[in-house]
Amino acid sequence: MATPPRAWQRMLSGRRLDLLDPTPVDIEIEDIAHGLAFVARWNGQTHGDFPYSVAEHSLLVEELFGRIAPKAPAKWRLAALLHDAPEYVIGDMISPVKLAVGPGYGALDDRLAAAVHLRFGLPAQVPAAIKKQIKRADKISAWLEAVQIAGFAEKEASQFFGRPAPELIDGLSIHLRPPVEVRSDFTARHNRLLEEIR
Repeated sequence: MATPPRAWQRMLSGRRLDLLDPTPVDIEIEDIAHGLAFVARWNGQTHGDFPYSVAEHSLLVEELFGRIAPKAPAKWRLAALLHDAPEYVIGDMISPVKLAVGPGYGALDDRLAAAVHLRFGLPAQVPAAIKKQIKRADKISAWLEAVQIAGFAEKEASQFFGRPAPELIDGLSIHLRPPVEVRSDFTARHNRLLEEIR
């Protein structure tokens, strides 16, 4: 009988995360922060001396979500921070690649996201209204990234992502940083939000 293919990944924490059947007990924030700090958005096609990481993007999305929903409780800000957490093991795929891969990618992402949420005291599924606000923050972040570091003109970025309201992006600028700094800030923000929830 053939041995089934290995579906788990060993994390730096020592955990073994089964990608096909992830459990909350095998998820650690340090693994997420480390992985996301080294995963480049835009397939690495950004200006600067460092890649623009998913961890940096997640911090920006959480900030934007706070501007969109300033009265939202900390648990939903945490959900915004963790909105791309599965990418710490499956990487960041640009939308055209996700389309080519098909629905299997989405199912894998959903399973991992549910396990991450449960690990940190969130419901497996974020309520639709909150998910919509996080998605809005995600699109605004994409617009900022496109214009500031990915070489898009504002008109082109607006065609793809919509032009954000000026008050939502006021004072926001993207500064590329070494992964170790981003990892530290991501972990610290996660821990502060957890403290607010408790």
